[in-house]
Amino acid sequence: MAGGTRLENANPLIFQRSGERLHTANDEDEDVLDPIDDREIFDILHVQSINDPEHPLSLEELNVVEQMRVRVNDQQNTVGVEFTPTIPHCSMATLIGLSIKVKLLRSLPERFKIDVRITPGTHASEDAVNKQLADKERVAAALENSQLLEVVNQCLTSNARTV
Repeated sequence: MAGGTRLENANPLIFQRSGERLHTANDEDEDVLDPIDDREIFDILHVQSINDPEHPLSLEELNVVEQMRVRVNDQQNTVGVEFTPTIPHCSMATLIGLSIKVKLLRSLPERFKIDVRITPGTHASEDAVNKQLADKERVAAALENSQLLEVVNQCLTSNARTV
């Protein structure tokens, strides 16, 4: 957040992080078929926290990303994530969605089609933001903008806070 700029949501509600998933021997065994599931996608978005652009908090702590809003179909190679901005007029919604999308693009095999969108009814410009996030050319152009890419990378840098 740039110095001197007023926060849109100065006092957001903070939620408790979910615990890390316990790993079994099968999780580590490369010979065992391990389809990607919703919890694995949530772990990708949570374990290496995506930070909110305005606050030193993760999207999970702000309840922007929840496991129940993650959908995976490993056989059809699709991943869908709905996110809920903290306020209905959040000007950072597109940046948050782009950060989620970039994190998944960097973390998942290329075979997956990734759909990131706002939870229905939670943002005043839901349709416009969803259209931007679904447009491959717009996303590619955004990622070619060095200043915007720097901001996205800052959101994807794990914060130093401990749970």
